[in-house]
Amino acid sequence: MSTHPDPLQQSTKIFYQIEHIHAEMPSPPPCPDEAARRQAEARAAVTASLTSVGASVDNEMRTRTADLHANSAAIEKQEKELAKQTTTLAKQTAEWDKLLQGGTKKLNEVGDMQNWAEMIERDLLVLEETVRLVDEKGKGQQAREPSASGTWW
Repeated sequence: MSTHPDPLQQSTKIFYQIEHIHAEMPSPPPCPDEAARRQAEARAAVTASLTSVGASVDNEMRTRTADLHANSAAIEKQEKELAKQTTTLAKQTAEWDKLLQGGTKKLNEVGDMQNWAEMIERDLLVLEETVRLVDEKGKGQQAREPSASGTWW
């Protein structure tokens, strides 16, 4: 927010001050030289006030313009930094995705290995049971004599 008064209000105030001063002055019959002098003084006062108002407005606009340019440069810098960080984040996300895919593949392989181990375990149990049955049958046959038909049963 500006600290300068409104230029139009300032000019109006000066104009009314000049009018007020002029109204309080005794008004002797004006001679042509006196009227010209007063008019020149009034013109000089109005010109000076307008110049002052114009200078203050010009200064305020220059300050605002400088601020806008500075802010624009800061925003451009932030935009470039944000684009750089976004690119870095995209690369990191791609790396994480690759790592996740590799982990998923390894978990699947572990699952496959577990299934394979369970199948081998079942096969070994079947073999163990078969060997046990053969051992029991072999021990039972040694104790028994063959039947008349020639079979061990």
